[in-house]
Amino acid sequence: MTRIRRGYIARRRRTKIRLFASSFRGAHSRLTRTITQQKIRALVSAHQDRNSKKRNFRLLWIIRINAAIRERDVSYRYSILIHNLHKRQLLINRKILAQIAISNRTCLSMISNEIIKRKNLPK
Repeated sequence: MTRIRRGYIARRRRTKIRLFASSFRGAHSRLTRTITQQKIRALVSAHQDRNSKKRNFRLLWIIRINAAIRERDVSYRYSILIHNLHKRQLLINRKILAQIAISNRTCLSMISNEIIKRKNLPK
């Protein structure tokens, strides 16, 4: 049986993979099989890191809000603030609350004071 030469199609596919792995070190940027394996690993890691980035930012926002609240009043906590916000149906997400906590702490204290006042009022 005669040998079939793959021609430019296989070469084009390999060069596309090599362009992806051009910044890798050693055999990971030179050998086609290891390039393919490293590409799969890199894409899996990128997918996982996108999810962990969301998780880490949420943790950061919670820490910032809690620190800003406890600075003003030691007995008041993040969990109580979020619970009271939900009870009052004030839909402010944690990202916005964290930005308020950094840029304008008096505004955050006004929000928490308003919640505390309404909590103490008879219904």
